[in-house]
Amino acid sequence: MQAKQKILAVFLAAACTAAASLTVLAATEHWNDASKSPADTTATYLSDKTAWTSWVSNWDNTKVKYEQVALTPGADETQMNFGWYSRINTAAIVKLSTTPNMANAVTFTGSCEPGTVLGGTQYYSSKVTATGLKADTTYYYQANVNGVTKPAESFRTGNSDSFSMLLVGDPQIGASVGQTASTDSSAQTAELAARNDSFNWNKTLNSALASHSDIDFILSAGDQINEYVKDGSAAKLQEQEYEYAGFLSAKALRSLPIATTIGNHDSLTTGYRNHFNNPNSFVEEQNPTKAGNGYYFSYGNALFVVLNSNNYNCADHKALIEKAVKSDPDAKWRIVMFHQDIYGTGLDHSDSDGIILRTQLTPIFDSYDIDVVLQGHDHTYSRSYQLSGDGKEHASYDKSVDLDNAAVKSSFLTDNLCYNIVGTQQGTVTNPAGTVYFSTNSSTGSKFYELIPTQQNYIAARSQTWKPSYSVLRVEGNTFSIDTYDAETGKCLDANYTIVKTR
Repeated sequence: MQAKQKILAVFLAAACTAAASLTVLAATEHWNDASKSPADTTATYLSDKTAWTSWVSNWDNTKVKYEQVALTPGADETQMNFGWYSRINTAAIVKLSTTPNMANAVTFTGSCEPGTVLGGTQYYSSKVTATGLKADTTYYYQANVNGVTKPAESFRTGNSDSFSMLLVGDPQIGASVGQTASTDSSAQTAELAARNDSFNWNKTLNSALASHSDIDFILSAGDQINEYVKDGSAAKLQEQEYEYAGFLSAKALRSLPIATTIGNHDSLTTGYRNHFNNPNSFVEEQNPTKAGNGYYFSYGNALFVVLNSNNYNCADHKALIEKAVKSDPDAKWRIVMFHQDIYGTGLDHSDSDGIILRTQLTPIFDSYDIDVVLQGHDHTYSRSYQLSGDGKEHASYDKSVDLDNAAVKSSFLTDNLCYNIVGTQQGTVTNPAGTVYFSTNSSTGSKFYELIPTQQNYIAARSQTWKPSYSVLRVEGNTFSIDTYDAETGKCLDANYTIVKTR
């Protein structure tokens, strides 16, 4: 009881310093200026300066490359999904071969449907699924874009018995809008912010993969882009597509599939669902966003369920998890990913809109034995202890909750003490009860948040270095592990939290 009273006091104290409204964004002055000299070595500075100069000179071409192909994990490890824009309503075709000259290529066809309109031009969303893939094999692929067969690119399938993933959070290309770069005298426009942040996105992926070359696919915990298009204006949609072009410009994404989740900044337009060909889309969702639906896929002995947490109808999320579990009931690992962090530690969201779904989702995760939850939204890194629900009845909330009302806020925070800490062991834990929650920091440095002043009692580890970070997740049979790194220095920020299952 004392622990619950203590954490309630922490919540209430923090709430006084945090945003009272769900719409306030308390970004700090900290961000990563791509034009600024790195503080470490002259060699690094010269390398970055050359790369940045080249990036700037090519930006006018990069920002309008709307038709870049996005690879997404398929329904299981034997499949690969492809999605891209096309200016022509033509057959969606991908050719696949095991040789660079595309000899004996197999052709896969898919759908081509009207998508986003940009500058008066109708773009079409093309989606194809390749099937029958073999493990540990390099494949070469060619997509038919605008009626033209593109040059071959390649990807390599992994080994489903032992595989690794790169976890990133909130690239939010364009979120540095309004910041003043070291080389400019005025605040960045949306377009210049997209230029800055997509350069840093490339740097993070390149750095991560240079240190961890065995990555099989990427997980992104949402907010791929920044432009929050509420009015559907043509100018805002154009800025949004500059950001998607910057996001998809990363060379690493030509050869690695990325499983994304819908962030609040992705949620208001169809751009997200037009770019990404997610497997097993949960079209039964009763309250979807314009961006689309949650989805799920299996890889080896792991089941991944990706929720659209911008949908506050948790009956939808329960139905999706139930469907996913029924599709792969013997999965050793059950991993859920969504954007809003119901157990985070950032000042901006962790006691406001981030926890709106906590009272509803926590018991759902208990009932379906979810092992790991991956979250974004708070632009700070954290790892929880092993948590479960407290088994009590609590009120449900949605985004209409009025946190400007002191009485409502007090009840809201009290209800969100709906968890029990069921394990505090660090390092390697064997057959733990409950669920562990991870929140990701920004993977680009486009926007950082402060840590909440007093660390919540459910948080085991947290970090804010004002630098981009990423995590490496590994699944090897009965073992799941995660390590988190500073993207600039490679320093490990949170080492080797490992779960072992012996039953």
